[in-house]
Amino acid sequence: MVCTRDIRCLFGTAVIGWGLIASGCGAQAVGEPPEKDKKVVPVKTVAVAEEDVRRTSTQPATIHAYYRAEVRAKVSGYVGKIAADIGDVVEKGDTLAEIDVPEMEKQQQIIEARLARAQAEETRAEAGIALATANVESADAKLVQAQSEFERAEASLAAVEAEFSRTEDLVQRQSLQNRVLDEVRKKRDSELANRNAVNSAIDSARADVTVAKAKRTSAEADLKAAQAETKIAEKQLEEIKVLIDYATLKAPFAGLVTHRAIDPGDLVREANEVGEGEPLFVVSHVDPVRVRVPIPEVDAALVSRGDAITLRFPSFPGEEPITAEVTRLAGDLDPNTRTMLVEAELENTEGKLLPGMFGEATITLSTKVAANMLPARAVRFQESGQPYVYVVSDDETVTVQEVVTGMDNGHSIEILSGVEAGQRVIDAHLKRFTDGQTVRTLSAD
Repeated sequence: MVCTRDIRCLFGTAVIGWGLIASGCGAQAVGEPPEKDKKVVPVKTVAVAEEDVRRTSTQPATIHAYYRAEVRAKVSGYVGKIAADIGDVVEKGDTLAEIDVPEMEKQQQIIEARLARAQAEETRAEAGIALATANVESADAKLVQAQSEFERAEASLAAVEAEFSRTEDLVQRQSLQNRVLDEVRKKRDSELANRNAVNSAIDSARADVTVAKAKRTSAEADLKAAQAETKIAEKQLEEIKVLIDYATLKAPFAGLVTHRAIDPGDLVREANEVGEGEPLFVVSHVDPVRVRVPIPEVDAALVSRGDAITLRFPSFPGEEPITAEVTRLAGDLDPNTRTMLVEAELENTEGKLLPGMFGEATITLSTKVAANMLPARAVRFQESGQPYVYVVSDDETVTVQEVVTGMDNGHSIEILSGVEAGQRVIDAHLKRFTDGQTVRTLSAD
């Protein structure tokens, strides 16, 4: 039953002494004339129409920096110099502060000395290789010489052997004396001994070549070891230089310094984990800025890139709303809030849009949906705010029907439940109606 603001019926029935049912003045009073004796009210009706509509979603919006970096220390030390403060505009690579790290500078000197020693060892090893190579070449030359001497000794021995055979034959024929054969035999024995000596020299030269090559191999190994030590020292030097570079805090990108938490002389410690401790500086890129809007689950599937956004900020009363479009969307729902994050970008050349600023965003969803619509004038509201309509049946009997409304564009109201498309309801009318009341339909829209 519907209780209206118009309570004249209560006064009227009280005057004539009729009792009312406790549920409200919409019900027929005791002693009231039968419905058939009442005057039939002429009304105009309008049908619930299913239309393709473009929804809008109005949600809170918050401005965020396009990029925001929290700068922390990678090394431990004392702050020696502050080069930037809050409100300063910095470019990428600009120095924010310098941390004194004297112990690292000493380590760098030690490593540089170690590197110099390794390089000297490398030079010495290279010289050793050159000397060993020369020794190998000398031993090879001696071997070649000994082999030549051996060939000469072989030839001399062969000649003496031939002479000995010829002399021995002549002695046996008694053409020569035995004394001549003895002289030739001694000569042969001398050449044989010389050949053996040269053969021994060849073996010695070969051994010298082997030793020289082994020394060269050792020198090459020493060079590789020295080169490895040099590379180790070089990498250690590079590492300490990188750590010393970390002692200079730099801006990661062009932006605005929005936070500083250190002063000269402060002791800062290395941040071993991401996000550990308070940042020393915060740098924010604020032109452009991001506007983030949480879209509820019911509208999340209807949002698309390029959808129009109208933004209003309490900080700028009286100004025209800012228009933008959806730049990106998260694509999933936050399980805690059941909302999807949507972002838009806004130019901020004047810098008046500050990160953290709160506003209201109305997104016009590009996806059209079928909705049951009624003119706004055909929907009534109880004192409690509950909407309802007067449904007219085929026999022109009125039913008071509570409904659930959706979007309201000022001209039409979406009916989510309570009535269906095609049903007819009473259009704008000054009179209040009750369940079961008979009306006369004048026309239909």
